Amino acid sequence: MPAHRQRHSVRSAVTALSLFAATAYAQQTPGQPLRTNAPLGQFEIVGNSMVSAQQMFLGTLDKVYIVDKTEANPSKINGHPAWAAEFSISKKGGRTMDVVTNTFCAGGSVLGNGTWLNVGGNQAVTTGGVTADSQATGGQPYEDPDGGQSMRLLNPCDDGTCDWVLVKQMTSRRWYPTLETLEDGSIIIIGGCQWGGYVNDANQNNPTWEIFPPKDNDGPVTSDILTNTLPANLYPLTWLLPSGKLLIQSNWKTTLLDYKAKKETPIDDMIEAVRVYPASGGTAMLPLTPANGYTATILFCGGNDLQPNQWTTDWDIAQYKASTSCVKLSPDVSTSYVKEDPLPEGRSMGNLILLPNGKVLCLNGAETGTAGYGPQDWAVGESYADNAVLMPVLYDPSAPAGSRWSRDGLSASTIPRMYHSGATLLPDGAVLVSGSNPHADYSVNGVKFPTEYRVEYFYPSYYNERRPQPQGLPAQLAYGGPYFNVTLTSDDLAGDVNNIKQTSVVVLRTGFSTHTMNMGQRMLQLNSTYTGNADGSAVLHVSQMPPNPALFPPGPALLFVVVNGVPSVGVQVMVGSGQIEEQPTTQAVDLPLANILSGGNNGASSSSSSSSTAGHSDQGHDTSAAGGLRDSLHTYTALLVSGLLSVMALASLL
Repeated sequence: MPAHRQRHSVRSAVTALSLFAATAYAQQTPGQPLRTNAPLGQFEIVGNSMVSAQQMFLGTLDKVYIVDKTEANPSKINGHPAWAAEFSISKKGGRTMDVVTNTFCAGGSVLGNGTWLNVGGNQAVTTGGVTADSQATGGQPYEDPDGGQSMRLLNPCDDGTCDWVLVKQMTSRRWYPTLETLEDGSIIIIGGCQWGGYVNDANQNNPTWEIFPPKDNDGPVTSDILTNTLPANLYPLTWLLPSGKLLIQSNWKTTLLDYKAKKETPIDDMIEAVRVYPASGGTAMLPLTPANGYTATILFCGGNDLQPNQWTTDWDIAQYKASTSCVKLSPDVSTSYVKEDPLPEGRSMGNLILLPNGKVLCLNGAETGTAGYGPQDWAVGESYADNAVLMPVLYDPSAPAGSRWSRDGLSASTIPRMYHSGATLLPDGAVLVSGSNPHADYSVNGVKFPTEYRVEYFYPSYYNERRPQPQGLPAQLAYGGPYFNVTLTSDDLAGDVNNIKQTSVVVLRTGFSTHTMNMGQRMLQLNSTYTGNADGSAVLHVSQMPPNPALFPPGPALLFVVVNGVPSVGVQVMVGSGQIEEQPTTQAVDLPLANILSGGNNGASSSSSSSSTAGHSDQGHDTSAAGGLRDSLHTYTALLVSGLLSVMALASLL
């Protein structure tokens, strides 16, 4: 391997982390979006991703990191095609990056200290995905060493100096693994196969899970569900639940994993359709709110109804209709799936993106076929799917049954987003969409679904509204403890102090987008009350995170203040201690009673009523502005200290 591509030293990685921890989460007051008069409900082509966006995640308030498989992307780095890039949201362009090994169908998530982990991938290849002669150095023209056991770390930055760092390899090969952040900020790595293919088989199955950083020197642990759900058990759908157990859904089977006891408990089978890759239904955990008691409910939509013996490539998969079915599961409450309003058309490979107003955007994908590609004569070019779904659709979990999906005010994209496309929420509330490459290598001429580099922004209906500009947002959120105060002006409340009753604060992790999933995506609404002032301004009294890290694992996230469905521009916060450790928890301090003082701008009388839709509580405590500022300063200082401590923890891993 060339010297410039060898593993970075411990010193350089530690330096990068210390700079990241000290600068990434400075306290700030959000302003207005840079874009004005955006085309609401529409897609706008804004730039070029440099590499096709098979995998991507929001790393800072301005940077989206993109990871592709090794292929002949026109963009270069170090004299060979690039397959990783950093995209600036504001500049709508960026730089290529050297991720070194082949990241084809890797998985990713974020550690509790803010470092992103990307694991697994494919063997070294040459043109057309053909196996390279040398797995150590890779073949020309790519120079892509084998990535099957690779573990890669990135500390996102805004100054162009950060890069991917290879660390000690996994003990086994993983292609199509799923990652989920745990309540101590470590990551569980689940499943995959050794050599790839359309679906898995017994000769290459890796039905195990392991944790990074390793705990108690444990090696991989065998999983019953991954052993017994061939062939469609790749990228198993996984969520950490408030109970501390993990929900794992694979093929038609479902289980609850107690990873501490290394025990699985099977629950009811999936109904109506397979959701896991390559059926690739859209999935998301719905917002956790005070109104629903922070109950985790997972939504599954689309996919197809193929049985295990039908996952073969000797028939025209590309024209097989995708499912319209949607179902929900609240596994800490009931082990049975419940039917939900169906999609307006069948969809495979449709991403479900959480918006800060509590709605879910479904976009991308195809009406027929599945994920995957190959050389069969029935394939569409090489695509195993056809009939792209260009129209997005919005899901409102609070709407009455029968009317939860809507296309009011929405318009279609002009770009098919097929296999290897993705999407992620941005801090200004727009959604970045990119990728699509159902080919073994770069292919743009004479094909229906070419390798895509065009980046689109989708603008939800709230985008052009005057955004709240709350003051007093913290840089860090603890699990329990003193609340903090957020000040909103009369302008923030659209001239009506009573709008504070419909104001909420939400924490949202956008996740790691790949293969129709956004690994780690989740949203939690903080408990809050309010004091409305006579001048039309108001103070929102906001609890810290609930004292249960399994509800929302530690690590970076976006914080939004939402007034009547209009979110502020999100700021980045660190949830938890900023370290990979058992997270400190304390009892939540009681909130003051909700109150609007007499003489407000609309003649509002004194009130102590609360709004369940905004997550308000009627509780009492000191509400001084000085107290809120003191709490914010304390949390910011704690963040800097914890970031420096996490340096030592990471150093021991490299």
